[in-house]
Amino acid sequence: MPAHTYRIVVPGGRGMLGHDLCRVLTERGHAVRALDLPEWDLCNPDHVSAALDGIDTVINCAAFTNVDGAESAPEAADAVNHQAVGMLGRLAAERGITVIHVSTDFVFDGRLDRPYRETDSPNPVNEYGLSKLRGEQALQASGCRWAIVRVQWTYGHHGANFITRFLERARTSSSLMMVADQFGAPTWTLHAAGALGGILEARAEGLFHYAAAGYASRFEVAEEILRACGLSEKTLRPCRTADFPAAAERPLNSRFDCTRIEAILSDPRPHWRDALQGFFAGIETP
Repeated sequence: MPAHTYRIVVPGGRGMLGHDLCRVLTERGHAVRALDLPEWDLCNPDHVSAALDGIDTVINCAAFTNVDGAESAPEAADAVNHQAVGMLGRLAAERGITVIHVSTDFVFDGRLDRPYRETDSPNPVNEYGLSKLRGEQALQASGCRWAIVRVQWTYGHHGANFITRFLERARTSSSLMMVADQFGAPTWTLHAAGALGGILEARAEGLFHYAAAGYASRFEVAEEILRACGLSEKTLRPCRTADFPAAAERPLNSRFDCTRIEAILSDPRPHWRDALQGFFAGIETP
């Protein structure tokens, strides 16, 4: 049991990360309430104000996450990822409530030749990343006590993600392709939830990076998925991101330096391969 029990609301609490976060926090003995669409809207000031009654912490997992969709609907992405976050921070500041906010590797352009540190200058290359960066800045300027945790390449059992989408393709196709020039670390939302809980219980403030240990290309991750699921007979070929143009540009380097958060967390970050094995231990495979 933690030394202190927190009263927490989790916007986006029924999403992939939010679902695991609510479970982890409840198991640690905290009082947790999940908030989500359609009955609760982060962009509605009345909804947010009412949600802050009687609590001491908000962990915000709500976001507009359609990266390509944000290119054609930047106002919608900005409303959720930027304006609503700033409003949340201002209302929290009035009541002395702490906000822990989840952000993304997409605030960077991916052109650095080493893992990104929290002190590196953001430079988003798409509307989604820009909206998330503006949300970070709005929260920092709101006057509330805050922590921002950037995560990357997340996957879990309660939402569509790179891992589950690739596995679905592998079930129906014998020949597959995957980009080999995007690098990062696939990160299980269960472990990201544990890191957020660690930030909460340490009462840590400021900006943090969190990802699974180790780095890989998306191609290498796809190879591991096939091995883990007994699908090694499938043909998997590498390709370049430029071979498959999308509406939104993607950063090629999403690697994080997680030294800062490691100094706070009591448990070491699991390696991405070990995490994938654990994830698939609880998922039905063909």
